Amino acid sequence: MRALNAASSLVVVVVVALAVAGCAHGQPGVALRVSPTQAGPQGRVPQFVVECRFSHAAPDDPIVHFGHHGRSHLHTFFGSTVAGASTTAADLAAGDTTCEQKLDRASYWAPALLERGRMVQPTGAAAYYRPGVGVDPSTVEPYPFGLKMIGGDQGASRPQPLDTVAWACGSGSQRHATPPDCPGGRPLRLLVSFPDCWDGRHLDSDDHTSHMARSVDGACPASHPVAVPQLLLSIGYPVTGAGHDLSLASGSLLTGHADFFNGWDEHKLATEVSACIHEDVTCGVVSSRP
Repeated sequence: MRALNAASSLVVVVVVALAVAGCAHGQPGVALRVSPTQAGPQGRVPQFVVECRFSHAAPDDPIVHFGHHGRSHLHTFFGSTVAGASTTAADLAAGDTTCEQKLDRASYWAPALLERGRMVQPTGAAAYYRPGVGVDPSTVEPYPFGLKMIGGDQGASRPQPLDTVAWACGSGSQRHATPPDCPGGRPLRLLVSFPDCWDGRHLDSDDHTSHMARSVDGACPASHPVAVPQLLLSIGYPVTGAGHDLSLASGSLLTGHADFFNGWDEHKLATEVSACIHEDVTCGVVSSRP
């Protein structure tokens, strides 16, 4: 319970900071966001935020190893409580969720963080839905039901771009390629941003990535013309101080990545996109509109 309270406090701090940033709309001299992994008071960021508790851990991956229980490295799951190797979108829609927004029945997962080979239980996760950097908010469309996405590269052997995968302390804006030594009161976080352009046809692809792409200079490529929210998943861990021996279940600390399987109530997701992203405002955990 103490860990969950700490996670809630962290997300509240971040959401409050974002709300303050949202109030800066139209003011001269306010710096705009320049990286998808920025989650603090970085200027005007139209978005909505969902907080989800840790659900369960399993060596399953409903995207990469669908139908094969135990074939994946260990993952920690957030959101849907029914996510497993053979989970379908219909299963997600009919299941429960650990998210505060009960109509968000999507599943979010990432490789388990290990301390000397033992899993570190996450304190929770926050999912930020916002336009890609420079993308016109009015052009963003809701995810189609059942969409599957991967952010980051589980096979990375060198540092990934910090606007794709980064480690940070608390709600601070400084990003790192590997976990820094975080001071007390500002525990470790993993930040993963997802692609924000969809090909408009496929919910998945053979390599699980080619149906999605990232916007460049505020525009989606012609091959992936549909702008969708750029999901930033922020996962908190009760890790502070020095002297840790950390790794990821997927390999080295450079292999950070995360997965998303859309099980949102379609009407509610469309409402959030319209009320927050299209209106160019920062919402809290959810908007007040039904």
